[in-house]
Amino acid sequence: MDLSSQRQSPNGSRGFRLQAPLVDSVSCYCRVDSGLKTVVEARKFVPGSKLCIQPDINPNAHRRSKNSKRERTRIQPPLLPGLPDDLAVACLIRVPRAEHRKLRLVCKRWYRLASGNFFYSQRKLLAMSEEWVYVFKRDRDGKISWNTFDPVSQHPQPLPPVPREYSEAVGFGCAVLSGCHLYLFGGKDPLRGSMRRVIFYNARTNKWHRAPDMLRKRHFFGSCVINNCLYVAGGECEGIQRTLRSAEVYDPNKNRWSFVADMSTAMVPLIGVVYDKKWFLKGLGSHQQVMSEAYDPETNSWRPVSDGMVTGWRNPCTSLNGRLYGLDCRDGCKLRVFDETTDSWNKFMDSKVHLGNSRALEAAALVPLNNKLCIIRNNMSMSLVDVTNPDKNNPRVWENIAVKGQSKSILSNIWSSIAGRAVKSHIVHCQVLQV
Repeated sequence: MDLSSQRQSPNGSRGFRLQAPLVDSVSCYCRVDSGLKTVVEARKFVPGSKLCIQPDINPNAHRRSKNSKRERTRIQPPLLPGLPDDLAVACLIRVPRAEHRKLRLVCKRWYRLASGNFFYSQRKLLAMSEEWVYVFKRDRDGKISWNTFDPVSQHPQPLPPVPREYSEAVGFGCAVLSGCHLYLFGGKDPLRGSMRRVIFYNARTNKWHRAPDMLRKRHFFGSCVINNCLYVAGGECEGIQRTLRSAEVYDPNKNRWSFVADMSTAMVPLIGVVYDKKWFLKGLGSHQQVMSEAYDPETNSWRPVSDGMVTGWRNPCTSLNGRLYGLDCRDGCKLRVFDETTDSWNKFMDSKVHLGNSRALEAAALVPLNNKLCIIRNNMSMSLVDVTNPDKNNPRVWENIAVKGQSKSILSNIWSSIAGRAVKSHIVHCQVLQV
């Protein structure tokens, strides 16, 4: 790579000029990762978009002169001894994601490489990106904790604690932007009430950061991501106007929130899904009536919905490869699919082995994972369903997995249900991040 001399940027971080083409990215932190603060210490918002600049992978000498008498040359050591840096990068991007935390501890050059966008853009380009499941749970005391699960090794991975402002919050939103940034926003704090606060977790650096606050305080609202923009709508806010009609959108490229068209009527959404490039919401109105609306971002308009999709629509649900799927039983062992031609929900797939009806075995989330559907239950047991396999009778279509140390035995799950063992926590949010 042809890298030219190092230069100092206005914010004090070091960047590089290069003659190779730049890589466009929605969120790149190559220049600012070293200067980011934690949520508690953050004073500046992290930019939402930057051109990704390839890191210093050329072991050419860089000169730094303190004065005329002490001018010396500093030569950076190679990333891997005995290899050119381009070949070293080709090796390092093949390291499994579970080991990236260790890569960043080796030296500063490895830290900058394994925290920047170039490293992960190359992994994605070579189809080496890995998807992990991130789960937020609430325990009996109302405390929020979170876990991540690697479906390949089936091991839990270490995570920083949930920031203090969300350790006991209720009714907050959770969404993923740019594939690797997990946002928590809004909600209600037991002491401070409704919040506008927004924070996000960067899966590349394993750290939390601040983002611009929402325009309105709200909790128990609906949220979704369309075209890598975060939309929120409805919900509640303490005060005279308790149920909200307003909606807003966050664009990470502009790093700001802006209002969009209001909903037809005020609503507290209970279910939401993005399907056919539109956002569908179903919830309760200000007089506790059930209502449904759909938002079209292209026309910035809402319309009431009362077709067959909404009639048979239950949570959890998700869309995958242009089709809309939902669970058809409490333990998530039956799947339904929406058929546009008949405007109805049809039975699609049954595992034929049901786990039980206890709260611990209740399916709390349905998310796409590695081009399959992943069903997550309150006890953190999971099922992977290959809905693209035409042979539905193939036993490998439906795979039950569990976190290491947790029993995979179906009999033990059934016995737990019969015994009535109380669930210690329940899932409130579940997302998939790709790195």
